[in-house]
Amino acid sequence: MARSRKSTPTLIDLPVRDRETGDITVVVETTKGSHNKYKYDPACRALRLSAVLGEGLAFPYDFGFFPSTVGEDGDPLDVLLFLDHGVPPCTVVTARLIGVLEIRQRSEKEKRWKRNDRFFAVATHAHDHGHLETLDDLRPHMLEEIESFFGHYAGLNGKQLEVLARKGPRRAHKLLEAGAKKFGRGR
Repeated sequence: MARSRKSTPTLIDLPVRDRETGDITVVVETTKGSHNKYKYDPACRALRLSAVLGEGLAFPYDFGFFPSTVGEDGDPLDVLLFLDHGVPPCTVVTARLIGVLEIRQRSEKEKRWKRNDRFFAVATHAHDHGHLETLDDLRPHMLEEIESFFGHYAGLNGKQLEVLARKGPRRAHKLLEAGAKKFGRGR
């Protein structure tokens, strides 16, 4: 008997925390160094090409989402993942939160600003980045470089982006839990 596609979970529906370890679950969409931005489409259970980055721009680290969460923009919460080497898109990785950039953005078409925070996590299996516990542990100027990347990327896609705050793991966990609750209410 064939299973109904409705009852089959997608990557979006995975638990936000690993049941055995309690670590955070991350689904990678775009690999470190990619000049293309991909977005997971649960309707077809595949990645869609979402954008092509401008000349000279590439993702500084793997980029993806936390499953079973939703942000103000209606998408799962975004996360930049620190791992020694990029992994293939749609790879599920366990990680720990080290902070969040609280961000608001709007497109040229929209009048209203929407929150679209960027979380930072370190993969459980990372060696080179295993020492990172908070955003303060990043090398000098690294956070500014990452903020600049997100600002350029947004601008080239017709969006304005404003960093509201840089916060540590405690605030990141609070925002993650809020996104998980919002996801639960929407189901």
